Amino acid sequence: MTPRLNYFAAAPKLMQAMMALEKAVVSSGLEHGLIELVKTRASQVNGCAFCIDMHTQDARRAGETEARLFLLDAWREAPHYTPRERAALAWTEALTLVAATRAPDADYDALKAEFSEEEIAKLSVLIATINAWNRLAIGFRAVPASAAALAATPAAASAAPPAEARVA
Repeated sequence: MTPRLNYFAAAPKLMQAMMALEKAVVSSGLEHGLIELVKTRASQVNGCAFCIDMHTQDARRAGETEARLFLLDAWREAPHYTPRERAALAWTEALTLVAATRAPDADYDALKAEFSEEEIAKLSVLIATINAWNRLAIGFRAVPASAAALAATPAAASAAPPAEARVA
């Protein structure tokens, strides 16, 4: 897949604002592991390869287990997640698919049992932010970093897009 546009170069002031929002979300006080699970799950729902690649790597570096990452797409059936994580994941899906879900009261009620009002606001901004990043990466065909790394290996060089095709 060939990137369509380097959106960081095309609109640097807006991307600086997005990066400032990202920094605020990451330093909001929500647990780092929870942040990465939410980012990964929203990216899975949206089908954003670039963000799934980035956030599963970030989660692993932060100590997340492979089993929990592998089962994230089936989190409702897997016993690997805490009640707090389950509430956050349900809210992630509800807001990511808001046109279809209309943010159900049951999901919000589960959220209120695990999060303070301030944390709910922070979590909701986190979800909105990753959804914005997903739309940029998908729309402009950002190439996952692992694909660029794969392209750098001699055996796979012909199977992957060139490294310079990766959008920042």
